Amino acid sequence: MKRSSDFYTRTRTHLTLTFSVAPMGPLLLCLLILVSVYGQACSKSFSIDYNKNCFRKDGQCFRYISGSIHYFRIPADYWRDRLLKMYMTGLNAVQVYIPWNFHEPLPGLYDFNGDRDLSRFLDLTDELGLLVIIRPGPYICAEWDMGGLPAWLLNNKDIALRTSDPDYLNAVDSWFSVLLPKLRSRLYSNGGNIISVQVENEYGSFMACDYSYLRHLLHLFRLYLGDEVVLFTTDGNTERELQCGSLQDLYTTVDFGPGDNATKAFKLLRKYQPKGPLVNSEYYTGWLDYWGEKHSTTSKELVSQGLKNILEMGASVNMYMFEGGTNFGYWNGADFKKIYKPITTSYDYDAPLSEAGDPTEKLNAIRNVISQFQPVPQGPVPPPTQKIDYGFVSLNKVGSLLDYLDVFSPEFPTETRYPITFEDLKQYFGFVLYRTQLPRDVPITTPLSSVSNGVHDRAYISVDGLFNGVLERDRVSKILVAGKAGDWLDVLVENMGRINFGSCVNDLKGLVSNLTLGVDILTDWLVYPLNLEGPISEGWPQMGNNFIFSNTEANTGPSFYSGTFQITTQGDTFLSLPQWTKGQVWINGFNVGRYWPARGPQITLYVPGNILRLGENTVTLLELEQAPELSMVRFIDRPVLG
Repeated sequence: MKRSSDFYTRTRTHLTLTFSVAPMGPLLLCLLILVSVYGQACSKSFSIDYNKNCFRKDGQCFRYISGSIHYFRIPADYWRDRLLKMYMTGLNAVQVYIPWNFHEPLPGLYDFNGDRDLSRFLDLTDELGLLVIIRPGPYICAEWDMGGLPAWLLNNKDIALRTSDPDYLNAVDSWFSVLLPKLRSRLYSNGGNIISVQVENEYGSFMACDYSYLRHLLHLFRLYLGDEVVLFTTDGNTERELQCGSLQDLYTTVDFGPGDNATKAFKLLRKYQPKGPLVNSEYYTGWLDYWGEKHSTTSKELVSQGLKNILEMGASVNMYMFEGGTNFGYWNGADFKKIYKPITTSYDYDAPLSEAGDPTEKLNAIRNVISQFQPVPQGPVPPPTQKIDYGFVSLNKVGSLLDYLDVFSPEFPTETRYPITFEDLKQYFGFVLYRTQLPRDVPITTPLSSVSNGVHDRAYISVDGLFNGVLERDRVSKILVAGKAGDWLDVLVENMGRINFGSCVNDLKGLVSNLTLGVDILTDWLVYPLNLEGPISEGWPQMGNNFIFSNTEANTGPSFYSGTFQITTQGDTFLSLPQWTKGQVWINGFNVGRYWPARGPQITLYVPGNILRLGENTVTLLELEQAPELSMVRFIDRPVLG
């Protein structure tokens, strides 16, 4: 860590000077130097003054103006650029979630490398002079798959998440025994830049209201982080949320947006936190997008005026989000508001920094407000990164997904009388194929149906290799099919993201109930877990001179398309797919995310320049429903989000 190297550098310098000036008594002098350096670190303090209603940083009353940034939604190559822009806006802190499922994909398997290198990210915040408010969960929401909880917890079908269920607590204890020790040396009182740590997240909005669970977490945080660090909770500005989310010995904060009355929200907060600084831990600069709904925007005037109102009240504030970023791969979450509502690949959030990290007019308005309350760094905010229009790319049809089961599911399928879930297969993301045979002749089209939410989340139906249509959770519960006895019925199920908020986070995926053909329950299934990431990340399909493209004229049903393009300049770009229907995109083996222009609002996908390479690049699509007659895509220099 940088602090450690700085410490040894300073100590080594002191030793050199000491020996040259006073060769006598070096051990005593070394001891004095060590005491001096450690004393400087120990003099750092961050605490709450309940009499003056303020934070105290190194003994002085202090107010933070912070912004949320999700390192897990931004390529590591861009972390410094985004953090520098936040610093130049005038922020003195950043707020950071840590998603458990991003770092422990399987029980006991931990990943803190590459884009998951939390230590590197925190080092950058320190180098740039930004304080950190850390939010390690274990649940984080964040519109992230399952709110950051790992889906492998659902291997235990009876587990009660976010409660004092022993099975859940055992998993939390194990994770925190790995994560929290990584944070201790980074605490402000230990010479680092982490000033406070959130316990759980908006727990008051969860049905359980389990204070034993919160007390258990409090014990864990104190065990691993000590008694000096400020621990806090965050909840919505309602009576019920603050009541169930607050706990004695945890500092209570609130969240609300620019459309709310700040005076009223803070007055309610005072009922649960009578003394200490006022804090809005999530001041909303925008909002998320759902597939099939209008792109969310919030005016710069409303956001900047609301921020000014909060600062005039002397409160500390964190802006959520300051940059949203991207739900690459399959990481997006979903909400359940009467129906299942998956979140788009873009997490632009209409934030002050765009999805691609570009400063907006909203950022300039916020910077102007901040300058009225504290100095902002001299000089301009760094400019946008280069955006490049690479033009059109022709794609060739590689073939139907069903043609490549040996590539994506090389092991034998699981045989089961009735359908099983993704979690039963220990496949937590992507796609699973369910296959059975028609039990009888179906000469007249007959309903193939599920209960209203029996498909989690979309099922692409083919009979004898011909695409028939889609079943969709809470929206489409039956389609008509026909065929002969013994024809293969293929049901490709897509996990569209687990619910991340509310009481339905135990969100199993796959066929979670039986399918019926007319009145007959379908049985005797072959279930194929599909590993698309492995082969595609390793270069499939290798389109050399001997590669044979599909010559079928059909452009419906789950099929792969691929093509190459050449570049001489590397930069960010946006992939436009206006005539395609729905699917998944990989560029040079990197899973860029879901596209769904047929439903919108998002039309383009953000492609960070770091995944491109000078010379030849490969784009691969899995189109799930219907490809355009002219199978082309286009790389453009601007986003189309609504």
